[in-house]
Amino acid sequence: MNAAGPPLIEFREAGFTYRRGEEGEIPAVKGVSLCIERGEFVAVVGSNGSGKSTLAKMMNALLVPTEGDVVVDGMSTADEAKVWDIRRMVGMVFQNPDNQLVSTTVEEEVAFGLENLGVPTDEMHRVIDRVLGEIGLGDLRRREPHNLSGGQKQRVAIAAVLAMQPECIVMDEATSMLDPRGRLDVMETVRHLCRDRNLAVVFITHFMEEAVEADRVVVFSDGTVATDGTPRNVFGDGIDLDAVGLDVPVVTALARGLVDRGFGLDPATTRLDELVEAVCQLRSRT
Repeated sequence: MNAAGPPLIEFREAGFTYRRGEEGEIPAVKGVSLCIERGEFVAVVGSNGSGKSTLAKMMNALLVPTEGDVVVDGMSTADEAKVWDIRRMVGMVFQNPDNQLVSTTVEEEVAFGLENLGVPTDEMHRVIDRVLGEIGLGDLRRREPHNLSGGQKQRVAIAAVLAMQPECIVMDEATSMLDPRGRLDVMETVRHLCRDRNLAVVFITHFMEEAVEADRVVVFSDGTVATDGTPRNVFGDGIDLDAVGLDVPVVTALARGLVDRGFGLDPATTRLDELVEAVCQLRSRT
């Protein structure tokens, strides 16, 4: 993570209210102040209806704040002249990849945005080759996206966004429709983007086991930030997650259960490898 300089994305007391006819005004995000740094992996978790998907759409001007401001690399999302610059800088990957894929082959899908930008053919081929190799889709370039597995489809959607050379990718529950294998594929891709590409990734999820992989976890509740910290702080000894409709990760629950039974383990453990190592050390001392 590289936090030098101003934040890549900054919420400044930003809020968003839906106006839905007879239902009236429905506030979804309320006066949020939040920063996303360059190269940072941030997980955003919250129960259904907490406002986290609205928050995600505010990051690339799909939704413009009804109060306050959201600033991307110095550009306000309320500035209509800057919308396309913002959307190139902050790409979106949505929950259902079938709703995002529009082309007949993987290669054409990655080329779609580049063609719209008028990128020269030679340069386009170089970008496509690089991105497909980077995401591990080189062998699938001639395949039809709708015939791929869910995890592969989502990686195609990521590749298409990545070809636009964004500074940040926002993934709005991008693993919620995938099987465990597909979720692992997407999470490995996310780790690669943060580690090797120095891209910022904002990962909206309801899987706590995915959130523990992030640098930071932002817990969203009733349109506001309930807490913001490292996975260890949030899940280990942070707020009462039950109060905001969330569970701790399975590993943390297991560690706490073992502590309650008299084992000398850290109840704030969030990762399986850490728990396994701690249990092995206990056994070696007995």
